Amino acid sequence: MSTDRIDISGLRLAALIGALPHEREARQPLQIDLSIHADLSRAGKSDALDDTVHYGDVCDAVVELVATSEFILLERMAQAIADLVLRFPLVAGVDVKVTKLRPPIAATVENTSVSITRTK
Repeated sequence: MSTDRIDISGLRLAALIGALPHEREARQPLQIDLSIHADLSRAGKSDALDDTVHYGDVCDAVVELVATSEFILLERMAQAIADLVLRFPLVAGVDVKVTKLRPPIAATVENTSVSITRTK
């Protein structure tokens, strides 16, 4: 996997996600963080958008996916996001972290999250 990265941090969205009945009724706040692995050397020399991974397009695609999803598990959402990002040209791999900002558990926790790494 390339050592070059484009990081997208703190993408805040709301989604239907969770296994509990009340989680299926209202959207919950999530944060998505991505590290996109790609060879960025051509863009570093050319200064051309076509030679890199357009992070705006990646964000738009992730927003659309999450807005229409109804996954039960954070793991499934993370996998779907990884699959989506890997379809972009030049992407060799991606690290995806999906954080549930208000998890419905009795213990006092700041958040819960799932992190995965996928490559082409």
